[in-house]
Amino acid sequence: MTASAPIVTLIVPGRDIAGFAPAALDSLRAQTETRWQALLVDDGSTDETGSIFEAAAASDPRFRAFRHEASRGLGAARNAALDRVDSELVGFLDGDDELTPTALERLVGTLAETGSDFVAGAYVRSRFDGEGYVPGRVQPWVEAATSPARFGTSILEHPRASANIVAWSKVSRTDLWSDLRFPEGVAYEDQVVAQLMYTRARAFDVIPDTVVRWRLRADGTSITQGRAQLPVLRDYLRALRGGIRVLHEAGAHAAVAARLELILAMDVPPLVEIAATHPDPDYAAEVSAFTSELEALPEYADARPDPTLTAGLAW
Repeated sequence: MTASAPIVTLIVPGRDIAGFAPAALDSLRAQTETRWQALLVDDGSTDETGSIFEAAAASDPRFRAFRHEASRGLGAARNAALDRVDSELVGFLDGDDELTPTALERLVGTLAETGSDFVAGAYVRSRFDGEGYVPGRVQPWVEAATSPARFGTSILEHPRASANIVAWSKVSRTDLWSDLRFPEGVAYEDQVVAQLMYTRARAFDVIPDTVVRWRLRADGTSITQGRAQLPVLRDYLRALRGGIRVLHEAGAHAAVAARLELILAMDVPPLVEIAATHPDPDYAAEVSAFTSELEALPEYADARPDPTLTAGLAW
């Protein structure tokens, strides 16, 4: 462990993830770039998550742990930690995911070379195979967003970057967050924030390196696995609408078209499938209204779904 001052802070929120948090923390300890610190936010857990975070902080000064007595949600947990960041750079790692060993070296090193406002890398899903979690391949739409490497680019020059909407695939300059925070009290809080990052940045970088293994929990409790619930659906559609609105208002029309291509190919079909058998007619009505909104957008005519972006996709 190095005594050097941290150059990047990782915000690690979690609630009731005691079974996964040790692997997330180990992935930080294993980083080839050691000049990091981590803010561990226990968001009102009822299991041993808080104890795991506190033990990490007691054994390694690079970890700092704090707790919300009652759960306030992922957005609020991240926002509370953002207020405590004192390093030049900041990134995110959900407490049930894992960084690859060279993730920080590649992300931080790229920003040191380019001077851009943030850098985004690729990521893979980890699925349970009956014995353990196994990382898959980089999905085509993620590859289109991050490969080949582009430095000092913009959303106008690289509209397909808008597909990379997760907070935890990026490291950014802390100054970018001076007036930017996550929505609170809703699911899918990453999407609007990601598009604001793309449209506000003077320049950003993308690299093809896989930097995160995103865990799709075997017990079905991941947020992305709850879309059959009507309140979750409403948060999901609100986030999709909000991301499109940000891109549209910024005049990033090619990025809007690129987002529509993916939403129509990836997001809408499973929702339509759920709606077909959902017991609440409001579910189908919400999905139908959303699809009609997409078709009414001026960029809809330019949205030409590329089947290679969803080839082999497992819903």
